[in-house]
Amino acid sequence: MAADRPAADRDDKRVPVRRLTVLHDAGCSLCGFLRDWLGRQPQLVPLEFVAAGSAEAAARFPGLDHRATLDEITVVGDLGQVYQGAAAWIVTLWALREYRPMSHRLSTPAGAKLARGAVLAAARWRDGRGRSAGWGGGVYRSGDGWAYDPQAGWHYNPPTCADGACFTG
Repeated sequence: MAADRPAADRDDKRVPVRRLTVLHDAGCSLCGFLRDWLGRQPQLVPLEFVAAGSAEAAARFPGLDHRATLDEITVVGDLGQVYQGAAAWIVTLWALREYRPMSHRLSTPAGAKLARGAVLAAARWRDGRGRSAGWGGGVYRSGDGWAYDPQAGWHYNPPTCADGACFTG
């Protein structure tokens, strides 16, 4: 076989995933915690994190419903594979060295029910408590002057009168 031709079993349906992009809600404290945790885990498949609903996400993945990516975890493979909800968590765990065996168990019919239950529990926490109260008493939102730097963590730049956002209350 010529070296310049791919093997017959290497079409776009069978090529292994070489990179995953995890779209996460940057305004959600639970999502930020999980993003940081995932980033610290030894990875068999590299994970890249992009804020859901961001200009970068829209430019990189124009075919996605970006409003939906803020409501439910979405992971995109390097060949355009899209995983959402429980399947997104399972493929994310599959990318981690220590959690790959667990991902295989969660991909069974019985395991998928457990994974879906975990996703629903996280969504309930986010909607009921996480978005309003957050961990540590509040949610950090960029519109309020908060910004997240992966190296330094959260920092606050209060709005100024020059921004037209003076507090008059």
